[in-house]
Amino acid sequence: MARKGKHIEIVYEDNHLIAVNKPSGVLVHSDRTEDPTLEDAVKDFIKVEYNKPGAVYLGVIHRLDRPVSGLVLMAKTSKGLSRMNEVFKERKVEKTYLAIVNKLPANQEGTLEHYLLKDTAKNKTHAHIKPKKGAKKAVLSYKFVGRIADKYLLEVKPETGRPHQIRVQLSSMGCPIQGDVKYGSTIKNPGTDIALHGFKLNFQHPVKKEHLEIKAEVPGNDLWKSLKPLTETL
Repeated sequence: MARKGKHIEIVYEDNHLIAVNKPSGVLVHSDRTEDPTLEDAVKDFIKVEYNKPGAVYLGVIHRLDRPVSGLVLMAKTSKGLSRMNEVFKERKVEKTYLAIVNKLPANQEGTLEHYLLKDTAKNKTHAHIKPKKGAKKAVLSYKFVGRIADKYLLEVKPETGRPHQIRVQLSSMGCPIQGDVKYGSTIKNPGTDIALHGFKLNFQHPVKKEHLEIKAEVPGNDLWKSLKPLTETL
């Protein structure tokens, strides 16, 4: 059962790990904008919830782009952080995302392989079919889940974790994510939100050695509400 902290929703917590359902538009880490971050909000939650004196230890295990919503996993201990970093590095985490697109893919399920090259100056990633100097291989699988009106829901499972990977790979097959104008969407959502949500993580707990599945419910805005019935069996 999710718990509400101040400005955050905790979906899982134990002695070593804490998982939060990040709203779209929120930074995970600080950047040059100096806007409030999810990391600081979670530290504040831990400090108040457990009456901790001094600085709170928190390690960010993985990140989501600012306009993306969903699961962000953090570590409350150095042991949790180092072991989970290894789990991610060894690709022993199954990550499931949900994406809303406005066009049905030519194949309703499949695997996409590209070589991604990031333009750091423009903060934009380019996908290439063939290997290219400096580019990193990116692989994901996707499946069409269902349709309501002109909105198509895709379940996406990236095997690699490249910058903007899901966004650029779906765009490259002609199905940009709704609201993602950077990667070809012709529809603008409120604010800078894009219709991509980090939905589930499956992995073995690094300390308890038990299988763990963590899920973050989709946002409650009108866009996701219309498709929520399709997500309830996933």
